[in-house]
Amino acid sequence: MPQGLTTVFTEPGKPFELETLPTPEIEAGGILIKNTDAVVCGSDLHVWRGDGDGPPLSKRRVLGHEFTGVVHSLGKGINTDSLRRPLKEGDRVAFPFFFPCNRCYHCIRGEHHACTFRSRRNMVGLDDYAYCDGGMAEYFYMQPGHYAYKVPDELPSQAVPAVNCALAQVLFGLERVGVAFGDTVVVQGAGGLGIYATAVAAERGASQVIVIDGQQSRLDRAMNCGATATISMNEYPTPESRVERVRELTNGIGADVVVEVVGIAAATYEGLDMVRINGSYLDIGNVGGGSLTIPAGKVIGNQTKWVGTVHYNPWVIEAALQFLVKTKDKYQLMDVISDTFALDKVNEAFEFAEWQGKDSGTQAQRVALHMD
Repeated sequence: MPQGLTTVFTEPGKPFELETLPTPEIEAGGILIKNTDAVVCGSDLHVWRGDGDGPPLSKRRVLGHEFTGVVHSLGKGINTDSLRRPLKEGDRVAFPFFFPCNRCYHCIRGEHHACTFRSRRNMVGLDDYAYCDGGMAEYFYMQPGHYAYKVPDELPSQAVPAVNCALAQVLFGLERVGVAFGDTVVVQGAGGLGIYATAVAAERGASQVIVIDGQQSRLDRAMNCGATATISMNEYPTPESRVERVRELTNGIGADVVVEVVGIAAATYEGLDMVRINGSYLDIGNVGGGSLTIPAGKVIGNQTKWVGTVHYNPWVIEAALQFLVKTKDKYQLMDVISDTFALDKVNEAFEFAEWQGKDSGTQAQRVALHMD
C-alpha cells in the first residue's frame, strides 16, 4: 500500500506537524481515495483555535472533512459508484465525509444524517490508528458501506471540494425547513456556505433572498448568485438596525426562513428576531461556536421552528453535483475556492483562513489545500 503525507493536529495553539504514514489495507467493498483538494472549513478553525464549550481536542489527529479526490484503488467487489455507474481508477469522486452505520433506528428510517453511530475510523486519533487517512492528508479510505458519486465531466475541479460539506449542508438544511416558491429567505453570512445558500434558495423559487455580510466583495458575489437584496454590516452596524432593515424589506412581516451560516453564536440572537411569526430558523454555522442563552419567548412566543443541521443524507451529494451542473453558467459558483496552498503549507493556510478579528475586503471565500 502507498504512503502519504499527513498533517497532524496536536492541540490548539500549536502548529500542525507533518508525517508520512502508510494507508490502510483496502477491504472488500472499500475504496482508497487519492485526495486532490481539502477546504479549511469554519469548524476546522474552531478546533484549531480551541473554541467551544467542551475541552479542546488533544489527541493527535488528522483534521479535514470538506474535500474531494480521485479513485486510487478499488476494493474487491467495487466497480461502480453508488448509482451503479462504472467506476475506475483515476475517476473524480465526491462523497460524504462520515459513514452512517446503516443498522440503527435512525438509519432504517432513512435518517442517515442523524445516525448516532456515524463515524470515521481516523477520529480515534493517530496514536490508535496510525494511517494516512483523512481530509488534510494525501489519502482517504472509504470503508465498506460507503457512498461515492462520480463527478460530472462538466464541472471544473475547483468547483468540487466544497460539495461534501458547504453545499451539501445548506442544500439539505433548506430541504429540511421546506423553503417553498415565493418564500422570503434571509442568509446571515456570505462566505462559502452563505453563497451556496443564496443560490439554492433562489433555485427553490424564493421571491426574496436577502444576504447579510460585512464585506462588500462577498455581497457583490451574492448578487451574482441569486440575491435580491443585501445588507452591509458597515451601513447597518448594529443588530437592531439590521433587524429593522429586514422588516422594511419584508413589509414588516419578517422572513419565512432565516439561515445562519456565520458560525458565531451572537448571530443567532439577531437572526431569530428576523423570523416572521411561525417562520423557520435554520442554524448551520454554530458548530463549536459557543453557547447560547435565549429567552424562551423569543422562540416559543414567535412560534419559531428552529432547525439545527450538522450532517446530511447520502442522496444530497448527487443532488449537489447536479445542482452545480445546472447552474454553472447562471451563478458565480465555480470559483468559490479563491486561494490554495500546498499540503505542507497547512499552517500558512490556517493563518490565512483565520477570520476572527479581521476586516479585510480581500478575505477568501474558501481556502483549500491542494494535493494534486
